[in-house]
Amino acid sequence: MALLNFKRADPTPDITVNPQVEAFLDGYSIEVMPRTAEKVDDFRGLLPEGTRVYIAHIEGTPIGDMISTAARLANDGFRVMPHFPARIIKDKAALADWIARYQGEANVDQALLLAGGVAKPHGAFDSSMQLLETGLFDKAGFKRLHVAGHPEGNRDIDPDGSTKNVDDAVRWKQSFSERTDAKMALATQFAFEAKPVIAWADALKDAGIDLPIHIGVAGPAKLQTLIKFAIACGVGPSLKVLQKRAMDVTKLLLPYEPTEFVAELAAHKAAHPDFNIEQVHFFPLGGIKTNANWAIQHGGKSAVPADQT
Repeated sequence: MALLNFKRADPTPDITVNPQVEAFLDGYSIEVMPRTAEKVDDFRGLLPEGTRVYIAHIEGTPIGDMISTAARLANDGFRVMPHFPARIIKDKAALADWIARYQGEANVDQALLLAGGVAKPHGAFDSSMQLLETGLFDKAGFKRLHVAGHPEGNRDIDPDGSTKNVDDAVRWKQSFSERTDAKMALATQFAFEAKPVIAWADALKDAGIDLPIHIGVAGPAKLQTLIKFAIACGVGPSLKVLQKRAMDVTKLLLPYEPTEFVAELAAHKAAHPDFNIEQVHFFPLGGIKTNANWAIQHGGKSAVPADQT
């Protein structure tokens, strides 16, 4: 199988590729942070040219580090999508400055807009919707804007355990998508159980939400690492999949891989081609190299199709 500009870094196990998984992984994206990107000598040895790479903006990360990471990845031939976390952006002037610097220094025209994992806003913004309402991304000609989706709800948004505020927000985002030229999608938090994710995606479609979904998938990692991240990120009911695995001594020391989760979603997509989960987005919690090799072993070509740039 030919891969775009891909040179295999290490020998990989001989795995029979599931054609449904291969199709489902086509065009996958992956997330990095500036501090983890610094540890990678050459992304071109891990990811095929054209991979969409999100750059996570964690509180305390200097904007200069974000932009230099974006420029490096863009120069290497990747489609760069930095996070814009509303609650750490001081005001409209600061937002305009970020946008201008990303465009001027890294030719960025895609963004993931989200509230951000900060309890108290640093300034004027509290949500991704407020960022969109500024009109700055439209004015700057951004071609693609992703926003957060929550298959298992979000306790920060709905402390009472309901999905009322999350549901209101996704309806607003749907409405916004209908009045903008930018391509939009819901990029979700990672989960570990396919059936609830399928039910959530179907419920959105039934409610008239036709934003394509880029489903979050946790890459291969130690079980203890995944449980730590899952709790910190507020992963909901599907956390029990990891907890059950942790109780099995025969599996406790084995690394988790998303094979079963991805295969079940891929089978559903193959049986229902109009299923609204469009792509996979990887969170490389066990390391970028580990995640990239897993994707390639399972047929992931990664290059973004021309109609989805």
